[in-house]
Amino acid sequence: MRSRRLMVSAAAIAAGAGLIPGPAQAAVPALPAAPAAASAATPAAGADYTGTFHSPHERTVRTVLPGGGGQDATGNPDLAISLMGEITTARGLSLGINIASAEAPLDVTIDWGDGTTGKASATGAAVLLHNKHTYPRPGEYTVTVTVVDSVHNVQAVNTMPFATAGSFFVPHAPLRLLDTRSGTGAAKAKVGPYSSVRVKVAGAGKVPATVTAVVLNVTVTNTTAGGHVSVYPSGRARPETSNMNYTAGQTVPNMVIVPVGQDGYVELYNGGWNAADLIADVTGYFDRSASDGYTALNPVRFVDTREGNGAPRGQVAGQGTIGVQITGRGGVPAGATAVALNVTVTNPREAGHLTVFPSGQAAPTTSNLNFTAGQTVANSVIVPLGPDGKINVRNGAWAGTDVIVDVVGYYGAGSKAAFTSTIRGIPSSPWRLHDSRRAPANVWPCLAGGYMRMDLRDWNTNMPIEAHVLNVTVTSTTGAGHLSVAPDPYSMDDYNDGSWPPMPPRPTSSTLNWTAGKDVPNLVQAKPGPHGVVDFWNQSSREVHYIVDWFGRYDAY
Repeated sequence: MRSRRLMVSAAAIAAGAGLIPGPAQAAVPALPAAPAAASAATPAAGADYTGTFHSPHERTVRTVLPGGGGQDATGNPDLAISLMGEITTARGLSLGINIASAEAPLDVTIDWGDGTTGKASATGAAVLLHNKHTYPRPGEYTVTVTVVDSVHNVQAVNTMPFATAGSFFVPHAPLRLLDTRSGTGAAKAKVGPYSSVRVKVAGAGKVPATVTAVVLNVTVTNTTAGGHVSVYPSGRARPETSNMNYTAGQTVPNMVIVPVGQDGYVELYNGGWNAADLIADVTGYFDRSASDGYTALNPVRFVDTREGNGAPRGQVAGQGTIGVQITGRGGVPAGATAVALNVTVTNPREAGHLTVFPSGQAAPTTSNLNFTAGQTVANSVIVPLGPDGKINVRNGAWAGTDVIVDVVGYYGAGSKAAFTSTIRGIPSSPWRLHDSRRAPANVWPCLAGGYMRMDLRDWNTNMPIEAHVLNVTVTSTTGAGHLSVAPDPYSMDDYNDGSWPPMPPRPTSSTLNWTAGKDVPNLVQAKPGPHGVVDFWNQSSREVHYIVDWFGRYDAY
């Protein structure tokens, strides 16, 4: 079994998904056992990959070269090739070539299937070669290996179809896939307690059958007791992770990035005492044939209507809309096609909702976050950019509210990071990364005004990760506050060698906000520091507990 070495520092504090009722255990699940090697058939689309691809020596095609005169039959009759490929990164392949041959010099050519080739020389009888390759973009490729024995005038060829673990992003106009209040996508009935509803993603709207992961805005409403909602790929066991928590009478939205099951569905589980209505809107998806990679940014505040930053000073009027220039600011280039945001509503004068959409388009009927009078609430948003590089933010309430927009990254053809929910090709998502309330985590809260660091290096590849897709929940709150997630400039060795480094700069952006007694989740596309460390800042005067659930990562290799 390959070991998962996505490391979490012992001092890291993560927020538990306040699973109400019946809290989930915090143990980090073991890495799934490596499945049997795939056959040489083209890999199926979907979220689950075996991690290895295999083409046995029986598939070798032997050819007598011109002028051979049948010498292959007597001189090298058993020339054959077997291929074994192993996923290493989002776009990477480690290829093993096993050649059976008579004692003779051999010329080996590797056609990677992306227009590039590699060459090697070897001498029989038994030859084992190892090569690594990084593809320029995600996709499905066929690796072809040709071995030529010029002494005996014989050639052997074997091929191996291969699919990258990573996928690029495609924005999708907001489309409602599920609404149990109206019977959209499922029966017109609340989802019962401790029950799931299956939602078809592949083939819905413009989502192709080859989709690997989906971006959903999920909302739970008409709640009459406390509970939580978990979203996960169809066909897998329900994980211990959660995406949102709710109490009686609450309407809670949260953005979700989740792998799609091989049957094209995802499942939404209501882990509450009573039935509740569930809503899911697709706003984007990931596919190997897409063209837009991801670039993470240190969170940058683009809009704060309280200060007149990026928009006119003063609340966005009821039923009003503000435009926000995204490209050309804060590191977002002109070629960006979509942007990843954290959007916060504060000081609303009455209940309502907020909708974020591209400029030049009419506001959709879907919403990105819901709020009540006086509430401060945040939600992650991924939204396409208009032709002018702008987005619009509409206040769906009848009275005004302040709006804050932090940019955490962008998508575009010039970005190389691909999303993957696997570690070394093994399906690994979703899983509980850390829970500060329970063993094996350190059972203590994050102190007021302090930060907890998490080491999110992947020691299997030792490659830098562009960003991690996490669901973070703050729980056991006794006062109001907000959480900031930011890269740490130091390594874990800097913290552990006895010479404590200076405190990193305190972030000015926010990820989620809470009040006393509330369990608050939000999706975070967290950019790690240069040494793979991410900081979780408790920007309040009270201690809190964290849970962190891992849903995937953006890998530029």
